[in-house]
Amino acid sequence: MILEAARRVLQIEADAVREQIGNLGPSFERAVEEIASSTGRLCVTGLGKSGLVGQKIAATLTSTGTPAYYLHAAEASHADLGMLVPGDVVLALS
Repeated sequence: MILEAARRVLQIEADAVREQIGNLGPSFERAVEEIASSTGRLCVTGLGKSGLVGQKIAATLTSTGTPAYYLHAAEASHADLGMLVPGDVVLALS
């Protein structure tokens, strides 16, 4: 029963990832090109679950060589907005 459930969960996740292939288009390509050609860092921002995902994205990109940081969307107006400098690209998650 446990292995059955684990296999089913993995199948659902794999299907969901495969479905995303069709969602890749020109806007995705533009976003990647913008990040790659940036003279600054990638600022990832979001709230709630999107914020948690954003933290992981920023951490993963940083560890693979893309300068990135997470900026909490609600905390930004309380002095953290100064982290964002000219040349940075913002990836806002919702």
